[in-house]
Parts: sequence; structure tokens; C-alpha cells
Amino acid sequence: MKELRLMKGNEALAEAAIRAGADAYFGYPITPQSEIIEYLMAQNTEERTGMAVLQAESEIAAINMVYGAAGCGKKAITSSSSPGISLKQEGLSYIAGAELPCVVVNITRGGPGLGTIQPSQSDYFQAVKGGGHGDYKLIVLAPATVQETVDYVKLAFDLAFKYRNPVMILSDGIIGQMMEKVELFEQIPRSDKEYDWATLGKKPGKDHVIITSLQLQPEEQEKVNLRLQEKYREVEKNEVRYEAYNTEDAEYMFVAYGSCGRITQKAMEMAREKGYKAGLIRPQTLYPFPVEIINKVAGQVKRILTVEMNTGQMVEDVRLAVGGKIPVDYYGRFGGMIPSPDEILNAFEQKGG
Repeated sequence: MKELRLMKGNEALAEAAIRAGADAYFGYPITPQSEIIEYLMAQNTEERTGMAVLQAESEIAAINMVYGAAGCGKKAITSSSSPGISLKQEGLSYIAGAELPCVVVNITRGGPGLGTIQPSQSDYFQAVKGGGHGDYKLIVLAPATVQETVDYVKLAFDLAFKYRNPVMILSDGIIGQMMEKVELFEQIPRSDKEYDWATLGKKPGKDHVIITSLQLQPEEQEKVNLRLQEKYREVEKNEVRYEAYNTEDAEYMFVAYGSCGRITQKAMEMAREKGYKAGLIRPQTLYPFPVEIINKVAGQVKRILTVEMNTGQMVEDVRLAVGGKIPVDYYGRFGGMIPSPDEILNAFEQKGG
């Protein structure tokens, strides 16, 4: 049966990982996501489901442990916060190049540098554009509630194995630290399925499987890249997710994601109360980005305002989606500051309402 609980976002995410049938978690503590590994350690996961939980000696070690587990066809997950995710980028590029499934969680904090432990959305470029080297993409999910965080853990594993690609849950310290009512899904048993692409040692009638992201011949590396790009086009075709509010009669549109999407929804409602026909598009997937719906509404509204907790990152993708049809403005707070609905409404009116 499904179970109803009041939980902190990070702890709910960890519980969802257990219930999603994860085989292993490898990570390293960093604020504001340390409760994830703390919760997993306290849950005696090996006895509950057989799931292995290990605090690695570093973020670099953790992502390479994920690489190894993924190469065996296992459900592997890791989590960190902004500077720690930076340390995982080389490993993520290797995993994407080797076409292996895994889930990576980023509970984003303010930067650059060590920055602040306060929430931010300043890792958008890093997540969506492929923060490591080479032409690769992560599938990126952006929850706005603790419930979505729980649901996205299961979805992330499903997408990771469907496309043999790393999936990132891009959250922040607001969602990670807040407590909300959540409905937990039923326990999914860990799977013993053997995948033909996994390396499981020499077996009778089966050749060795060699997993690598190394191709010394440029012709072969180009073939790998072409195959990856074809996969990304499939992801873009099939996996776009978003929520749209009041788009039918809208003359003005907000675009915001994650915790900022929640705040901006209130600002949109306040704008409606003042007589503005305002709507909101909240991307739930940042890659693939909801280009089609944004381009469509650009044909009916006067302008778009993106709201972000960074210095202006998603606004670039919104402008690309609009294709120059209408003005696209940006409003943001950054460095750990959180915009209020009043601030957003004021910015909306100052930029032309």
C-alpha cells in the first residue's frame, strides 16, 4: 500500500531511492544535502532491501563507484551539492560516453566557489548543457515539491535505463530542507535482471562485455557521437514534461522552474487579481526543454518574464524557444537570496506588465 508521511525533502528522496529498488548509493556529505546519506545510513538498507550504502572518500570516488555499479547493470544513485557535483563532472562524462544508466541528485546551493549553503538555481548551465567535457546530455528533472521529488526518483531510474543515460534531479536547498506531506509509493523489489550490455564476467556462451568511453580512432568516436545525438533526439521527442497555468487567455507569460516555479505561481495569481491576463509555464524537464509549448504561447502573448534564482541562465533557452517573436525579460535573485511574489510582480510591472 501507498504510505502518507510528513517528511523533509532530502529524507523523502532517500526513502524514495530505497523504495525504487536502488541497488547502491555512493556519496559524500555536503550541505544542504547531507540528510540523504544520513537517512540511508540510518535505515539499515542492506537488511531492508539488500541496498548497499557507502560514504566514499570523496565525490570523485563516489561517481566512479556509480560508474562501476552502472556498468554491472545495477540501479546506482549518488547525490551532492554544487561544488561536489562539479567534482563529479569527469565521471559523468565517462558514464554518458559509455552509455550507462545512473541517477545523480544536486541539491543546489549558492556560488560560485564555496559560496553559501543557501538555496540557488545557479547550476542550470552545468546540468542542462553538460557540465563536463564532450558532446553529451543529461536528462534533467526539476521538482518543485517534496512529492515531485519522491516521484522523480522512480521516474529518473526508469528514464536512465530506458535510454542508458545519466539522469539528474536538479533540486535546491528549499525543497531539500522543507517538510511537506508526501505519498510514498510501494516498495519495488531489487531486480536480478541481467542486461546484455552489462559486464558480468565470462559466462558460457557469452562473450566478454567491454565497457569504455575511449575511442582512439576519430571515425569511431564520430559514430559514438552520432549515436548519442540520435538518442538525445528521441529523448526530446518523447520525454518533455511541464505544467501550464492560465495559458488559454494569457497576454503575458511567466516561465520558472523548481522552487522558483512555486513562488512565481503566486506572483502570477497576484497579477491576475490586478487585472493582468498572466500565465505560467513551469518546466519539469530542463532537458529536454519544453520548446514547443513556449514557442506556441509566444504567438499569443505580448512578452515573457523568466524568474530564476541565478543571474540569468534558463532565460537563454526561453529566448531560443521564442525565436525572436516577442521580448523575453529576466528577473532573478542570486547568491542564496530568494525572490518573493511581491518582488516578482513588481519586476513584471516595471518591465512593461
